[in-house]
Amino acid sequence: MRRARVRTAVAGAGALLLAAAGLSGCGLTSGSPLADSVRPGSVGKGRPLEGAQLTVTSKEFTEQIILGQIMGLVFKAAGAEVLDRTNIQGSIGAREAVKSGAADGMYEYTGTAWITYLGHTKPVVDPYGQWEAVREEDRRNGVTWLPAAPLNNTYALVANQANAQKYRLRTLSDVARLTKKDPGAATICGGSEFSVRDDGLPGVAKTYGFALRRGNFKKMDDGVVYTQVAEGASCALGVAATTDGRIPELKLKVLEDDRHFFPNYNAAPEMNSATMRKYPAIADLLTPITKRLTGAEAQRLNARVDVDGEDPHEVAKDWLVREGFIREG
Repeated sequence: MRRARVRTAVAGAGALLLAAAGLSGCGLTSGSPLADSVRPGSVGKGRPLEGAQLTVTSKEFTEQIILGQIMGLVFKAAGAEVLDRTNIQGSIGAREAVKSGAADGMYEYTGTAWITYLGHTKPVVDPYGQWEAVREEDRRNGVTWLPAAPLNNTYALVANQANAQKYRLRTLSDVARLTKKDPGAATICGGSEFSVRDDGLPGVAKTYGFALRRGNFKKMDDGVVYTQVAEGASCALGVAATTDGRIPELKLKVLEDDRHFFPNYNAAPEMNSATMRKYPAIADLLTPITKRLTGAEAQRLNARVDVDGEDPHEVAKDWLVREGFIREG
């Protein structure tokens, strides 16, 4: 929830029509070649992608852009010419690009695929089981899923420390209690996607029995939510992504999902299957890198962009070089 951000697209036929219309207008028809001078480190030895021309994409939020840059830089170090088409608005455009072959790959979230793309309503509780179910079912769509990261960018409700203490908020069940006991105090800020997604407000409200007043869910840009919750005046609670670097920076309290409603959103490379058949070495390139992407590591990388104001591309490259995966020059 993905970040910073959120994860995906509005459900329904209208969203699909918008996505189809937007394929030519959301950045998929343009892009910039990665011009970095990078070479193999612990991955990419022998430059197995020499001569390949590959396109990477991502959604528009911080974590996604960083992950897209990581993928692109690794491909570049392994010998490929890489076109950067990251930062696509919403999920559907980026997803459709990978399916169609307009892009070769991106990092996607298992829960997003299971619920939003594949149409399921109940998540698989076990993270590996969720990834495996997505991998098996998405094969028919011409999409290959490589092993997932420990990074689980799931949704959460957060509050500042003062409001958490004032309203005795520790779990989402406590939020349900607040919506009934003190309806005026139960205000939630969040992105527009969360308000309509099955794995968002409608589902969590049904599961927990929220009695949320009309107008008490305040739609705003996902990045603004964090500062509004930290201030605690316009909204007591906010929709957050658990790997967002602003959670520790602003000392926000993450409320426990005590009924285990939210799916696992482990990040994994989602690749066009034809690309994988042509360049099977991609799996060996990405797997050790993906394995290193923990939730804590993602929070640190995201904070460098959202808190410190660094460029996502430079953050991605610095991390890859520091970890020894690639080298500069």
